[in-house]
Amino acid sequence: MITFPCCKINLGLNIVAKRPDGYHELETVFYPVPLCDALEIKKMDNEFPSPTPIDLKVTGNAVECDERKNLVVKAYHLLAQDYKLPRLHAHLVKRIPMQAGLGGGSADAAYMIRLLDERFRLNMGNAEMERYAAQLGADCAFFIRSETAYATGIGEILAPVDNDENNLEGYYLALVKPDVAVSTAEAFAGITPKKPVKNCRDIVRQPIDTWRTELTNDFEQTIFAIHPILATIKEKLYKNGALYAQMSGSGSTIFGIFGQKPKNLDDLFPDMFTYCVRL
Repeated sequence: MITFPCCKINLGLNIVAKRPDGYHELETVFYPVPLCDALEIKKMDNEFPSPTPIDLKVTGNAVECDERKNLVVKAYHLLAQDYKLPRLHAHLVKRIPMQAGLGGGSADAAYMIRLLDERFRLNMGNAEMERYAAQLGADCAFFIRSETAYATGIGEILAPVDNDENNLEGYYLALVKPDVAVSTAEAFAGITPKKPVKNCRDIVRQPIDTWRTELTNDFEQTIFAIHPILATIKEKLYKNGALYAQMSGSGSTIFGIFGQKPKNLDDLFPDMFTYCVRL
């Protein structure tokens, strides 16, 4: 059985408070993007010699992680604590870049939960799957439904945007990721939590031509100072006709939203990952 975990972008990202447990409260709008990995599971033959109940093979983009610590494996073990699951072979094909602010690892974990629920008829329901997913990562719960959502808490509290969900329908989305990795610690190092002047959910409800002056990602100021190439990419997207451009999450992907299909992305951003899709 196979599924295709999608990625996400953040439409605005504001760090509003630091919690007593050391985590940060945030406000953001998660928006699903149809750039997908592929995840397949098969039952493992009883005679197959495996030291673990789940054997994961990762192909495609390189993943700098012990496959036994991959979130797909952690999702299996999390559910296996409460449900009887057979031994499995899993094959993950990575297309979503890593450390990119696109949530690829979180998506893989959430879709593994969905896949196990469907394949073995666990009958969990979305709310229960979201509860499990939230234990694996702050933005994992979003990917259970993979629908536009306003996220608060550490990213696990989800609510509808309360507007036409296809606010961006018909626009083009471009993603650009250079060979730059941003660690979570690096991203938060320069953050001073504060409430924004206007909530990102309210801004996203507005026409897109108002976003450039109001919709912000609090990580940009610090990270752009450390990795100026990201600021350069953002400016190039605007010069190439983007109606709005922003860094996604705390990672190194810059996205641009266009009224018409952008031209010459590969020429503008040589030796970088680029992706374009009509929403």
